[in-house]
Amino acid sequence: MMLSEKLKEHRKQCNLPQRKVATVLDFDTSTYCKIKNDNYSPKREQVIKLASVLNTDVEELFTLWLADQIQEITKSEKDIALKAIGIVLHIYINAL
Repeated sequence: MMLSEKLKEHRKQCNLPQRKVATVLDFDTSTYCKIKNDNYSPKREQVIKLASVLNTDVEELFTLWLADQIQEITKSEKDIALKAIGIVLHIYINAL
């Protein structure tokens, strides 16, 4: 998914080993690997820590994190997911 790919990219750019990133999150390395392999979704607070450790934009990681959440929630209802997302977009646009 999107967040895991971006985390890997930023971690490599920062030249940080997985174990160091895992330590900052109070995870063992295997739990961090689950995030990397899309088998675990970090919590919102952990995304903030990740952005800090990886010296990247929090909003960028939050956007990808939320997109992953939406994708996970809607994957079993693909036929109506776009309609539901369209309704939400319409609400947000009208609120501007």
